[in-house]
Amino acid sequence: MMNTEQQQETIRKKKSWGRELRDWAVSLSIAIVVALLIQNYAFAQTEVRNISMQHTLVEGQRLIEDKISYHFEKPNRGDIVIIDGPESDIRLIKRVIGLPGDKLEIKNGVVFINGEALIETYIKGSTFPNGMSVPFIVPADKVFVMGDNREHSEDSRALGPIAISSLEGRAIFRLWPLQKFGKLE
Repeated sequence: MMNTEQQQETIRKKKSWGRELRDWAVSLSIAIVVALLIQNYAFAQTEVRNISMQHTLVEGQRLIEDKISYHFEKPNRGDIVIIDGPESDIRLIKRVIGLPGDKLEIKNGVVFINGEALIETYIKGSTFPNGMSVPFIVPADKVFVMGDNREHSEDSRALGPIAISSLEGRAIFRLWPLQKFGKLE
């Protein structure tokens, strides 16, 4: 038979074990909620699912997307953006070429912004208007985007300008494949 000291010690151990379990459950729950909030509102992992950004990005690569910065700043020319809006039925990954107010022209396979040839070392193929009327003025609160694989990209030449509010985020980092791991340019 146990004496009262032993019984009290047993009760204390049971309470201690229960408290420890509860603390772990609370900590784990908080960690899951924080991770979900970060995934939905700050940074997310995304996968390239088409060839429109070759050679820069190829199908199957995994990227980190910054979902915060466009709430505080405007997109820049050259940003690689994820588009999720009414302009397309699917999420797209494209490069910002024209900013609000820019005059865009395409001559002899070269893009001109405000009368100056755009230096694009990242493109694959030649750039053609694909039925788009040029010169084209990018409207306020919109951007003009194109894929780097110019001959195989459904972009603003077909979809029209993209509302800045349709930009889900900016691709900033490549996670996979490991040999290409690093910051995106």
